[in-house]
Amino acid sequence: MGEINRRPYESTITLTVNGDTHLFRLGEGCHEVSPYHTLAFTLRERLGLTGTKISCDRGACGCCTVMMDGKAVLSCTLLTVECEEKVISTIEGLGDPITGSIDPIQQSFIDHTAFQCGFCTPGIIMSTKALLKENPSPTRGEVQEALAGNFCRCNSHYHVMDAVMAVTRKGG
Repeated sequence: MGEINRRPYESTITLTVNGDTHLFRLGEGCHEVSPYHTLAFTLRERLGLTGTKISCDRGACGCCTVMMDGKAVLSCTLLTVECEEKVISTIEGLGDPITGSIDPIQQSFIDHTAFQCGFCTPGIIMSTKALLKENPSPTRGEVQEALAGNFCRCNSHYHVMDAVMAVTRKGG
């Protein structure tokens, strides 16, 4: 983990999540963020963004994947204080708030039934979003590599691959 760039007298942290800026006071209270809280915990328990799932809580399953500054990251392995002034996107932030439409990746997952229980789906979709931001036309092998850190116990991987490849053909 990188060094936390913070002066001892600072008592707040600013996060931008899904386009909204949040200012948190550092502390142990119910509306505060403790220096040892993970980003996953803060997203779920302080912001109510429960689409980010916590499963293994060790960075091995990918369920907690969100995007930070456009890159896929495991939010259970990052301390919230490490995310100061970063731009964070969660599954809740993918849709268009004006039209109410969902992201083309989400639609492709629906069209291809690329989920069963759905627990791992937000992390897989966020990993896909980060991949397509970096490489809009990945090969099947590049998709497999990008999603290798996402674990699905329901074995929906074949449908996931079909959904991702379909959305890449549409330019999503």
